[in-house]
Amino acid sequence: MKMKLDKEEQELQKSLESGQWESVDNLDNEIAKHRLIAKNTLKKDQRINIRLSTNDLEALKTNAVELGLPYQTLVSSVLHQYVSGRLMQKDIR
Repeated sequence: MKMKLDKEEQELQKSLESGQWESVDNLDNEIAKHRLIAKNTLKKDQRINIRLSTNDLEALKTNAVELGLPYQTLVSSVLHQYVSGRLMQKDIR
């Protein structure tokens, strides 16, 4: 049975089949290096306090439940995406 791939998966498969991917030298070292980078990037070592409206907090909690996450993890993720440039503010002018 052939799996149905979405557009992104089809593009990845095409790039793999066309030889665009190369093996990495010292794979174990590369994996260890990137694990350390991820650990340091995701390390939560600072605490903040923030006041939110009841409606906003309830909406956050509802969204977190739908995503299967604790709401504080969702807040942290959204903030991380914003400061890293992966979440853009809408132009509301």
